[in-house]
Amino acid sequence: MLIDTHCHLDFADFEIERDDIIRRAHDAGVTQMVTISTRVAKLDGLLALTERYPSVFCSVGTHPNNAGDELDVMAEDLVRLANSHSKIVAIGECGLDYFYDTQRPEDQKTGFRRHIEASRQTQLPLVIHSRSADEDMASILREESGKGAFPFILHCFSAGLALAQTGVELGGYISFSGILTFPKSEELREIAKTIPHDRLLVETDAPYLAPKRWRGKRNEPSYVVNTAEILAETLGLSYAETARLTTDNAYRVFSRMPRV
Repeated sequence: MLIDTHCHLDFADFEIERDDIIRRAHDAGVTQMVTISTRVAKLDGLLALTERYPSVFCSVGTHPNNAGDELDVMAEDLVRLANSHSKIVAIGECGLDYFYDTQRPEDQKTGFRRHIEASRQTQLPLVIHSRSADEDMASILREESGKGAFPFILHCFSAGLALAQTGVELGGYISFSGILTFPKSEELREIAKTIPHDRLLVETDAPYLAPKRWRGKRNEPSYVVNTAEILAETLGLSYAETARLTTDNAYRVFSRMPRV
């Protein structure tokens, strides 16, 4: 069995056939999914999905590309919301995105630090988005970890080895998406080989980044199987071993999510 640790089931891309998408995930052996918040203002919609589908859980947080829109959300607000519903199993996604340059870096950093504090207080995992921001990301993670530990996931990892090493050193998890399967991702697969097996996760980031077998199509949770297959090949493990270890890791970091 597998867990898709990061998808966006509330997005309009899935509206028409969401029931079928959940069924296909189950048929593929994907027993649970975490649908990730990009705006705190849309939390009610995420919770409605988790209540409709027993196998779906969610997070609460603000994507860095929306940081300026939710600067009124404080750490205490995130803590209160995170503790308001048992299906909320993580904080985020939050972080830094300097690739798109749609939000001021200072606003992204402000929001990121608030999310870190919420994770520290709740001990729910922080789902981190980091793109073209390796140095600032590593610096903030080191600084904030010095104030007190918090669990975190570097999601959809596509950064450099140095950030991966920093994440692992500080106790974080590294989550690989369909990017790992792309022919030109040799460097990323080499990085994956360096990650301790107890820190590895798999995800889709659906509807984005469909893995190689379905490249060019809209991504969906069932496709995480292909990412797990390529991760297994990369690590020299069987698919069953890789599924088991990534699932065990998911339950460890998403400690509020019940094992099935």
